[in-house]
Amino acid sequence: MSQANSLHIEFEQQKPMPLRGKFSCEAGQLLALVGPSGAGKSSILRVLAGLMKPAKGRIQVGGQVWLDTTNNVFQTPQQRRVGLVFQNYALMPHLSAAANVALALQHLPKTDRIIEALQWLKRVRLSTDEALRKPAQLSGGQQQRVALARALARTPRLLLLDEPFSAVDQMNRESLYRLLAELRADLNIPIVLVTHDLNEARMLCDKLVVLDQGEVLQEGLAFDVHRRPRNSRVADLMGIQNRFHGTWLGPADAAGVGLLKWTRNLDTQQADDVNSFELCVKDKGKIPAGFPVNWVVHSDGLALKPEGYNLQRHGFVLVPVHVASHRDLGELSLIDLIMDVAPFENLKMAVPGMQRLGLKKGASCVVEMELGLIHIMPKKHRQ
Repeated sequence: MSQANSLHIEFEQQKPMPLRGKFSCEAGQLLALVGPSGAGKSSILRVLAGLMKPAKGRIQVGGQVWLDTTNNVFQTPQQRRVGLVFQNYALMPHLSAAANVALALQHLPKTDRIIEALQWLKRVRLSTDEALRKPAQLSGGQQQRVALARALARTPRLLLLDEPFSAVDQMNRESLYRLLAELRADLNIPIVLVTHDLNEARMLCDKLVVLDQGEVLQEGLAFDVHRRPRNSRVADLMGIQNRFHGTWLGPADAAGVGLLKWTRNLDTQQADDVNSFELCVKDKGKIPAGFPVNWVVHSDGLALKPEGYNLQRHGFVLVPVHVASHRDLGELSLIDLIMDVAPFENLKMAVPGMQRLGLKKGASCVVEMELGLIHIMPKKHRQ
């Protein structure tokens, strides 16, 4: 990836809303800002676009510094050359699609603007006939393509997408996903996407920035954030349902392996062999023995097996369970399972149709847990 076009941003303010954090995005990367409503995602997009100036901050794209509050540098949106695509398209209703795109081409001679606009619309797969229609005569997906063409016509150094797919139906959304995947390979610029849809973020993005109450909680590759959340709040925001408590016992006999005592809720100090379950997991040498922890296991690390399954595989543990609830949702079943051994915790699984095993409430089965997909997070304070 080209370092010359990478984005680096850091920011901090208390008003009008608290914002604090930093992250980076390389050229050709797609980074998603994720978090609950009010987390500050759109505010950060406004900071990047030059529509809002934080109390403290610095933004650099390639060799250009767009913002540096320490040195009183603040480039306007026009100087930054940012492409911005809004959720509601923000198209001029009285203008044709081509004329809307031409608004971003004011630097060209008037006679060249429509010709160039038609080329951009062709690139986002709109025909000449569609390019001459007004927004009301286009579908939602077609309007979003016009908005994308207009943003790209500025030849931006940074592309910002604010919930760009939420207002279109699933068929158009998937078509736009494919278009974005094709375009990003050619653009070679950082792309920042705001989305509430975690599945969308996982499917489209290289990196995730997890926000809550205006603060960056974690930045990293999408795969890493989902499998190794920094803390229990990030796990909550990522929708990781299987979150548990325990005590780190320290190194095991084998090198690089440690012992985790799985306990129920926060009852780590009273844990013993009767009310806990011991797991042998990776030891990174960062947690002191006896320290209370939170831990998660990624959904890929749980497999549902029939009652009586007893194949012992290295790196896996078998947990006997019974079905507490079972809800079928088309191709998936949402199953709540309760352990038949201490600490009698609840496990949640989304199981494809072919793996349902015909289970009903009360039925016994086995969960095979992959120990390598367990991620341990030390508590901030000793309980």
